[in-house]
Amino acid sequence: MFEEKEKSCTFPRELVGVNVGLAFFDGIIAVIAFSQLARIHFRNLQLGWTRQKVFHLLIGSTNAGYFVYFVLTLVAACRGWLCWSYSCGFIAMAFPRILFFATFLLLLSFWVDLCHQADDEEEEDDEQGFLEALLQNSLNRPRSSTTDSRRICYPFRLIHVGSRQKIVILVTVLVFLFMLTFAVLIWIGMEDNPIDSSTVARVYVDLFAAAILLLGGALACYGLLLCRKMRNVRSERASSEIWKVAGLAIVSVLCFTSSALVALLTDIPVLYHWHELHIDGVYTSLLLILYYFIGSAVPSAFVLWVMRELPPMSANIQEESTTVFITDDPVEIRRPQSWATAASSQNQGSRGSPI
Repeated sequence: MFEEKEKSCTFPRELVGVNVGLAFFDGIIAVIAFSQLARIHFRNLQLGWTRQKVFHLLIGSTNAGYFVYFVLTLVAACRGWLCWSYSCGFIAMAFPRILFFATFLLLLSFWVDLCHQADDEEEEDDEQGFLEALLQNSLNRPRSSTTDSRRICYPFRLIHVGSRQKIVILVTVLVFLFMLTFAVLIWIGMEDNPIDSSTVARVYVDLFAAAILLLGGALACYGLLLCRKMRNVRSERASSEIWKVAGLAIVSVLCFTSSALVALLTDIPVLYHWHELHIDGVYTSLLLILYYFIGSAVPSAFVLWVMRELPPMSANIQEESTTVFITDDPVEIRRPQSWATAASSQNQGSRGSPI
């Protein structure tokens, strides 16, 4: 499967440097994400899989996958692996991209939860209910000492996922199966038959680029909607959350659009099939940076920066606000007597956030 043509490395020198640089940055992001995940977990062993943990796991896995892809691309080019130019290279290229897509699709699902829950609160009660929902989303139910001790013994317990997050999981699984189907077609195309492996790979890349464009547009729309709703909240915290949401929406649109255009207009995503492509070293290197670094590493790093705050210690988890991912009901809201009461209670627990 990994037959070698010859062991002389003929990969263009500029692309070697770019691949090494991209592998370095993705490796750094993966290490930061996994180390932060460990810090979050051991800081409070009573918490299950919160949004913060899930995002760090997905981002770490995505960038670790890209690190492996760039390293193996260099090894395959120097050792002449035949399989790498077909299904093996395609899978290594596509898998981290699917995890990246799932990360921001999950973010979109939480924003949709907040927007729709805010609308429901406005219809049922008044504007105060909406404000509480927006900034105090997803508080834990009161826990007994028995439950707390059980969580300490079994921190990674069975997870109950919200309804929209179930859709995210389903879509991710379907995309993964879709990718495997294309990988099988590419593998069949290695033989003497009418299937052109490079054409099959380009069709997949174009379809996935269109999905990335749609995701960026959806994040922009719901980000704008969230910002408009949060403008009604007069507090420093609301202003901070507005900047986070606006920043993520802007970064997503710009980065997703640039990477999608590169995918639609060039052959950069199928560069593992490099020996059959026309390569201009400097021009191709710039497109690689635009597609992988701007299109994937920058949004991942920005999410890590936004979610850099650690949860409270175990002794201070009376009001935990980061468990949207765990409950079937996307949001559970406690109703204090006034907005001032809500603000003071937020200072005692971890921050509820639309991120």
